Amino acid sequence: MDAIILQILNGLDKGSAYALIALGLTLIFGTLGVVNFAHGALFMLGAFCAVTLSRLLQLSHEVVDDTRTDFLGNPLTVDVPYVYDIFGESAGAAIIDWAVPLAILFAIPIMILIGVVMERGLIKHFYKRPHADQILVTFGLAIVLQEVIKYFYGANPIPTPAPSAFVGSFDFGAVLGFDPGSIVYPYWRLIYFFFAAIVIAAVFAFLQFTTFGMVVRAGMADRETVTLLGIDIDKRFTIMFGLAAAVAGLAGVMYTPINSPNYHMGMDFLVLSFVVVVVGGMGSLPGAVLAGFLLGIIEAFASMSEVLEILPGINQIVIYLVAIIVLLTRPRGLMGRKGVMED
Repeated sequence: MDAIILQILNGLDKGSAYALIALGLTLIFGTLGVVNFAHGALFMLGAFCAVTLSRLLQLSHEVVDDTRTDFLGNPLTVDVPYVYDIFGESAGAAIIDWAVPLAILFAIPIMILIGVVMERGLIKHFYKRPHADQILVTFGLAIVLQEVIKYFYGANPIPTPAPSAFVGSFDFGAVLGFDPGSIVYPYWRLIYFFFAAIVIAAVFAFLQFTTFGMVVRAGMADRETVTLLGIDIDKRFTIMFGLAAAVAGLAGVMYTPINSPNYHMGMDFLVLSFVVVVVGGMGSLPGAVLAGFLLGIIEAFASMSEVLEILPGINQIVIYLVAIIVLLTRPRGLMGRKGVMED
């Protein structure tokens, strides 16, 4: 039982990342009808927003510290971060320690701006082009973005730790009545799951309960009719592209303590995210979330040593096997609209 609970937790952890990225992909496809292969790069850019803020907060200047001396008795020169000068040493140290959560506020306007510029500068010219053209141009953009990141940040992963308050693991075994220490799980991975749940709920609430969201949903269902009513639906869809970019960026920001950011991390998640979207149903937001968590849990159980002893390497292909089965039996996906991908 403890092994099962642990794999469920692992699945929810992986599924959170899949669901967040797939949610943004589905928003873009559902509103604009664009297959955006650069969405994984937006996830990567969000992660490097956290890296950038962490580096900015650690910018320092040299100060002579009379209280510390070298072996000859000379005062030492130490590096003092500028945030210490502004907020004081105690508050400054706390700000640096909490760089990743603070990067959420840093990343949101940047990712929205990147999304809007991407849509207005490039994507809008491919609305009426075949999906193959959209895939080629957005995939090319993704390669360009990752090479830019590689140029400025290097090819090696950049460790970006979580706040020290969340270092360590939560003992589920003691809480659930099992042996203490039998089920332990890192605090930050739990936080990532709850963060993903909050973001997903916020997106659905925004679309369901705000006037803006209602108009967007109407535009997704019948764009021409909404336009004839005098509503500038194109402008609203551009904003939605920016919000989708922000969702991907936030997923990347909070993922940095789990997986050290590197320039190709977007590509690592891109293909899996498209599989999630297809399994959930093209254009279906609930389907993207459901498929994300479902495939995350399936992948986690396929990674168990007991399963790998019987089916070596199954954890590498199980998601694609599930996608094949779903597409053969239900081409529109788990929650896709009838007629989508069934022609």
